[in-house]
Parts: sequence; structure tokens; C-alpha cells
Amino acid sequence: MMLLKQLRCPVVRAAIYARPTKQETPFVHVIQRFVRHQAFDAGLDPEQLAEARKWHQSLQPSSLPKGNTSFSRSSGPGGQHVNKTESKATTTWPISQLLAFLPQQLHAGIRASRYYSKRNDCISIQAQTQRSRNANEDENHQKLFDEIQSLYNEVVPGESSPDKARKYEALKKSANEARIRMKKTQSSKKHFRKGPSGD
Repeated sequence: MMLLKQLRCPVVRAAIYARPTKQETPFVHVIQRFVRHQAFDAGLDPEQLAEARKWHQSLQPSSLPKGNTSFSRSSGPGGQHVNKTESKATTTWPISQLLAFLPQQLHAGIRASRYYSKRNDCISIQAQTQRSRNANEDENHQKLFDEIQSLYNEVVPGESSPDKARKYEALKKSANEARIRMKKTQSSKKHFRKGPSGD
């Protein structure tokens, strides 16, 4: 994820795809320092980040969409009770329902969930560990909550400290200056190889 964020910066892309020579080594070192100190939220939409962080403050398992739950007989361990009662809970949430609930920053990652069903374009979660069907349904909601929490932690970085932001801006400036110097050096070499133009 961090690599994708870094690739959005043209300076970083140039350093990654270029083949450094001995003369370019200082430039590459500047880029490496730039990436190391890069602000975690650099290259991301600040409005979407603000929206996601505000949304996350009120996120609770009880705030999740209810979804659609069906019950069936459990096939797991638990004695005769699970075989005679329909306590296994299967809860599904259409992706359209979740997209209306999630902030924009999380939309792209929801279909990458391990619970995603491509066939029905939904999140489908099952639970059969409890004797109570309501407890199993609650477990499904908790699993969805944990999955959304994990997704949030993956795609929404913590806010960068002022010191981190200052280091990032300083190294960004150094990286740009080093890139310009490298271009000037390469231009001078090409001109030198061509030699003086004759009449």
C-alpha cells in the first residue's frame, strides 16, 4: 500500500524506473531518504481522508447495516442441539448497501475482502459456533466490523506529525533539486559527446 502511494509521486517514479549510474548515485540516495521520510498521507485526497477519519470516530458494531440473515442447521460440533435446530447464521450485505455506508476512501478495498462473493456481489459471513441463532448473527456482525476496521487501518494512514511533514517537504525539495542537477549533467555529457559543431 505504501508503495502505491509513493508511486504517485513523479520524483519517486523516476528514481524507481531509472537505471542509476555512478554519477546518479547521490540522486538515488536523496530519493531513498525522501521515501523513508515521506508523509504517510502524501498523495492521498485530503478531503477523502478527513471524511474517513471523521466517519471512523463514530464507527461501532451497532452502527453497521443490518444485512440479510438466514438460518440453517449447523453441521459442526455441538451435539444433538446443533443438528436439530437452525442455529447456523448466514448474513449477507450487498456491496451497494455497504458502499452507501462506507466513506469513499474505503470503497476500492471492500471487494478485496475475504468474505466477498463475486457471484452475488456481496459480503457473505457465516457463524455456527454458538447454540443461539441470535448469538451467531451477532458474531457475523462482529466479523464484518473487524473486517472494516482492518480495511480502514490499511488504507487510511495516521495523520503525520508537523515534524514529519516538515522533513517530507524538505526532502521533496532536495529530491527535485537533485533531479534538475542530474538532468543538467546528462545534457552536458550529450553536448560534449557530440563535439563542437563545424561549419
